Amino acid sequence: MRELRFNSADELAHAYILLSPSAEEREQTAQSLAAAALCGAKDGVPCGRCRDCRKVREGIHPDLIRVARLSDDKGKKKREITIDQIRAVVADSVVLPNEAERKVYLIEDADTMNVPAQNAALKLLEEPPRGVIFLLCAANAETLLETVRSRCAEIVCGAREEESDPESEKLASAFLKCCAAGDEAALFRLCAANESMDNAEATAFVSAAIMQLRDMLCKRRNSLSMSDRSVYDLESLMEKCLAMLRLNVSVKHVFGLLAVSAIRK
Repeated sequence: MRELRFNSADELAHAYILLSPSAEEREQTAQSLAAAALCGAKDGVPCGRCRDCRKVREGIHPDLIRVARLSDDKGKKKREITIDQIRAVVADSVVLPNEAERKVYLIEDADTMNVPAQNAALKLLEEPPRGVIFLLCAANAETLLETVRSRCAEIVCGAREEESDPESEKLASAFLKCCAAGDEAALFRLCAANESMDNAEATAFVSAAIMQLRDMLCKRRNSLSMSDRSVYDLESLMEKCLAMLRLNVSVKHVFGLLAVSAIRK
């Protein structure tokens, strides 16, 4: 995984879903984002050297609050994160930070939140108190309510980047600019001009667009004034197109879908 770095903590989204079957990969990404949020440096966060970064690394920062499944009287973890735990987060989130300028809530195994707990989190994820960031670690996003997912940027932790040639990168950038500008005519022309690609070329283009969108969600790339929600929706559409190409759906059909769906009305 590439190191997550930001010009400043202000570039961070207010909520992330960190996806990976590996608990270690989720934890590494969560620590990097938490350090960026709490870092005392004015730019280039996380710096990795300040007191806040060191405390995050050592697991002792008072403004990094972890939420995990409780244990029963035998020391075994319970199956779910409950509504009472999320209500406690709601109450605590309005309390000012102890040391840093922000607070971070790291919800381990967020995909084990039961439905009442997820519903209790909706308002908080939609309108969090100022300076509060939520990191939802999950092995499987499908168990999270769509209303929860829609309020968070998603990061696939430890994902290997598929090789992309310069032409694919260039075409992906042009495609995303059309989408960001809402230029339906330009988008239609681009899709029509490239619908004769072979499957490998189309797959390379779609993969390049996905990686650029993920970089936008991680704030490693300019989002072209698109909201996190718009970037997430477009990334989901491109993932659908990638799956279609892997099932040998015609390239023309995929570009036809992009022409009518990539710009939300």
